Amino acid sequence: MSATVASTIVVKIGSSSVTTDGAINTEAVDKVAREVVALCDDGHRVAIVTSGAIAAGLPLLGHERPLTGKNDALLRAASAVGQPTVMRAFESALIDHGRRAGQILLAPTDFMLRRRYLKSRGTLDALLDLGVVPVINENDAIADDEIRFGDNDRLGALVAHLIDADLLVLLTDTEGLFTADPRTNSDASLIEEIVAIDEQLEAAAGGPGSDSATGGMASKLAAAKIATWSGVETVIAHAQRADVLNDSLEAKSGVKDAQAGSVGTRFLPRPSKLPARKLWIAFALPAKGRITVDAGARNALTEGGRSLLPAGVTSVHGSFAPDDAVEVIDTDGVVFAKGQVGWSSADLVEHAGKRTSDIPESLADEVIHRDALVVLPD
Repeated sequence: MSATVASTIVVKIGSSSVTTDGAINTEAVDKVAREVVALCDDGHRVAIVTSGAIAAGLPLLGHERPLTGKNDALLRAASAVGQPTVMRAFESALIDHGRRAGQILLAPTDFMLRRRYLKSRGTLDALLDLGVVPVINENDAIADDEIRFGDNDRLGALVAHLIDADLLVLLTDTEGLFTADPRTNSDASLIEEIVAIDEQLEAAAGGPGSDSATGGMASKLAAAKIATWSGVETVIAHAQRADVLNDSLEAKSGVKDAQAGSVGTRFLPRPSKLPARKLWIAFALPAKGRITVDAGARNALTEGGRSLLPAGVTSVHGSFAPDDAVEVIDTDGVVFAKGQVGWSSADLVEHAGKRTSDIPESLADEVIHRDALVVLPD
């Protein structure tokens, strides 16, 4: 029996599940479509984030993965060819089960710019309210190599935030997050529930996964961190597990019994949510440098919720411009915050340690305004 409270759910499925040797895995697509439609029929709103465009497009262009050497133009061309193939597969499967599909291609600027953020959210909400299943991918065909999601796990987490989802399910080719790599360590065991993501977990997640994918367990753990900081419960589970979507939702809702955790690895949401801008700063913007601050500034940022002023800066590392993201570290070298700077690195080197009254009027009072600063967990 399905959970009775209506929920909004984002389902992300990876290349390794959508495609097999470059061909669409129609059975896997049909399974996801069938389970998604079952949830929709029970009154839930469900969006799909899918990978697979590049993996499906490369063979159509006479290439196979892994590619030798970097050829971003070829990958973008493969995405342009493969995306219609992936979309047709999901559209056909969803129609077979009684639902329409709506294609949405997103770019990082759709989350960075408030007007585009609101329009993207409005379109997705309209589709969901109409009973249409959005099928979402990154717009890889025109992606900027310097500004992109990097993998669709992160995109799934950001979409979950965008539509205020209750649950994010990351479907993959393993049962969840293990204490070690189960392929090489027979003692590895499934971690069924995670309250907080720490460095040990990130180390256990390892590196990239299959050749057809841009992500692996590490990217899924990063996505889970984004989602849980958005207040969204997250599950990593095997795409082939029967009723994986319904069971993930029932585990969240407490409908299932004590064995609910075996659906995969569940990540519990943080009690407080980050707003969209701070979420993007914390997890999506690459850091262009580091700023070291003294103990007084660290306390003002972490305990007082204050902005970073030049007086608290002791040293500057890297080259950055206003609006770039930087990490903030203490005198022990520990990263404890991240933010968008209002100053260039050159200006900050020149005026670090000075009182606000001693800096030129052309510079902002704050090196990092508190509204653009995220204090990271210990």
